[in-house]
Amino acid sequence: MKKFAGNLFIGIIYTILYAPLLVMVLFSFNESKSTANFTGFSLKWYNELFSSGSSMEALKNTLILAVASAVIATVLGTMAAVYIYYIRNKAWRGTVNLVTNIPMMNPDIVTGVSLMLLFVFIGRLIGATNSLSFGTLLIAHITFNLPYVILNVLPKLNQTDPHLSEAAQDLGSTPLRAFFNIVLPSIMPGIMSGFLMSFTLSLDDFVISYYTTGSDFQTLPLKIFSMTKKTVKPDMYAISSLIFVTVLVLLLIINIAQIKQMKKDAAKKN
Repeated sequence: MKKFAGNLFIGIIYTILYAPLLVMVLFSFNESKSTANFTGFSLKWYNELFSSGSSMEALKNTLILAVASAVIATVLGTMAAVYIYYIRNKAWRGTVNLVTNIPMMNPDIVTGVSLMLLFVFIGRLIGATNSLSFGTLLIAHITFNLPYVILNVLPKLNQTDPHLSEAAQDLGSTPLRAFFNIVLPSIMPGIMSGFLMSFTLSLDDFVISYYTTGSDFQTLPLKIFSMTKKTVKPDMYAISSLIFVTVLVLLLIINIAQIKQMKKDAAKKN
């Protein structure tokens, strides 16, 4: 009875989480614009999506921003995680960890407004004509992605055997070479998880992007928001469905790779 109740509860939770996504994917293949009646299967909205210049431009901007911010945040976050890992002073380490967690606890609107005020203030100091641009949007995305990368990499560093790096250095390797040859491969799953989380967070961010972007750069979430004032066309269902499937496939690939790596590590220990 307990097992049945537990499975029923989990089933309800997953239904609540994924039913909206499944409905969106279903109606992206709807022949008509109706969001209440499925009149027939059609690829009409996918064809319209790829022939729409504004939609594809917004998608291109979103992907460029997501990839650039994820790559930079992953590099900086990994460096920050390594620094935190090697801190020996417990009080200082605790303080750094606390400061790292604060951006994740902040509401997005607080982060967005504060970054906007900072960028406008600096822009006026340097005499910039446009204080907000792609550069400010990129910095904002890197800022809120960093803590997630750090929190994905740190556990992997804690699981790494420090004696392996020390042994490599005893055999004549430099600390930098020992890090790239020994430590980096062992924490790569955490780095990839941090990159994927940064990519997905940047991909669907709206609030922070709304306050920190300029008038000459529009991402997909901003375009969809502008459409809600009138009507959201079904081609937006199509593009959202493509993004959902892409992220799902990436998650599956990374999870499968991590499982294989865990099996290899377990086999080596045995």
